[in-house]
Amino acid sequence: MKTEGKKLYQLSLHEASSRLQDREISSVELVSSVLDRIEEVDHLIHGFITVDAEGALDQARQADRRLADSGANSPLLGIPMAIKDNICTRGVKTTCASKILGNFIPPYEATVIRRLREQGAVIIGKTNLDEFAMGASTETSHFGCTRNPWDLSRVAGGSSGGSAASVAADAAISSLGSDTGGSIRQPASFCGVVGLKPTYGRVSRFGLVAYASSLDQIGPITKDVTDCALMLEAISGYDPLDSTSVNKPAPVAHKSLINDVRGIKIGLPVEYFQTGVDREVEERVRQAISLLQELGAEVEEVSLPHTEYAVATYYILATAEASSNLARYDGVKYGFREKNFSHLVELYENTRQGGFGSEVKRRIMLGTYALSAGYYDAYYLKAQKVRTLIKRDFEEAFQKVDCLATPTSPIPAFGIGEKIDDPLQMYLLDIYTISANLAGVPAISLPCGFSSQGMPIGLQILAGHFQEDKILQVAYTFEQNTDYHKQRPKITNVPT
Repeated sequence: MKTEGKKLYQLSLHEASSRLQDREISSVELVSSVLDRIEEVDHLIHGFITVDAEGALDQARQADRRLADSGANSPLLGIPMAIKDNICTRGVKTTCASKILGNFIPPYEATVIRRLREQGAVIIGKTNLDEFAMGASTETSHFGCTRNPWDLSRVAGGSSGGSAASVAADAAISSLGSDTGGSIRQPASFCGVVGLKPTYGRVSRFGLVAYASSLDQIGPITKDVTDCALMLEAISGYDPLDSTSVNKPAPVAHKSLINDVRGIKIGLPVEYFQTGVDREVEERVRQAISLLQELGAEVEEVSLPHTEYAVATYYILATAEASSNLARYDGVKYGFREKNFSHLVELYENTRQGGFGSEVKRRIMLGTYALSAGYYDAYYLKAQKVRTLIKRDFEEAFQKVDCLATPTSPIPAFGIGEKIDDPLQMYLLDIYTISANLAGVPAISLPCGFSSQGMPIGLQILAGHFQEDKILQVAYTFEQNTDYHKQRPKITNVPT
């Protein structure tokens, strides 16, 4: 393992863990290095909403004591991590990038945070996102847009843009995001890092502020596939506090890191390589698939015939669930409350008018309409039936192949402000990622090249339910035979 010459904040999770276990460095030194890096670059990329420097250093001192007392321990022990700011952290603000939760401090901890703390991970801060995770660019955040470290005039993707940008900029060793329709994978693709959406039910959603409960899933964003596997092991497992948690043991994901794809069958969905995909994106993805084929994988075309209905289906179901989930923000129990009102209904109306941004309001209204009397059968019920057809498409495909390979996004990262005023154009960017959420299957995005303008391009690998081992093996093999994951952006001043 070559880590000589790297600054501490540049280390991957597994590199940092090895040096901590060998007593070459301390957690305090590692955390201090990352905090210095945040100080250096975060005013440019705006990846964080909250940085808990004092708390992180205190956790680092505790980690150093554990390392001294017990020797070899969890690979996460002493590692500074960033957490998407829609995952509850007791005693630390959790805002969902919204005015309505601008000063909310949770009295309880999300299960994934509890698991990270038990293993000695250091929570260094909370990252920026699209408000309530509703967006594909982190431009809808109440606290301002996150910029892409590769080009500060471009978006970092969304909704987990802050988590992806922070890892890409070496302002966090690793991070957690959430993925409702591609919100881990798309920003990972845009920022040139690795992002994994686990199988629905693999990771507890307890403490994740809900957007669309049947679609949301927490997952890691990391510098390489090895780190992704280690994070998946740490946060997975059954949780009785989450009724959708599946009673399966946590995967021993690092055992899937095998540099070999001989005999693995990879399917190429024909619908994902038709009109709408950027020429350079398609070229890089096809080159990646050709490399996997050269390494021994078998490649064949498959069909997911209901793909064309995925975007419409998703934006009916997701907004309907959002309409229900966000009804709790009424100015009565917690969060922002509008001071000017004369009766209870006016309190509700004024609080929600002033507390929510325009995209959140749009999705609440869309969802409320889809659920309303006279339209429920025509929209919501029909969308649920189409969701079943999309799920069956994947089930049939995985009877023929072990996994699927596709672009993560049809285009590389676009300019800030370029699409924000055209919601439909923005929604269509989710075409390659949302089907995995509708079907509940796992999917990973990893860097597979760059555009002619130097922007990262992501390769997406999908497999059947609870088959994370397959996508990790394919992703790891590709990564070990390329060097895209080793490349990092050179961050310069914000363009005028």
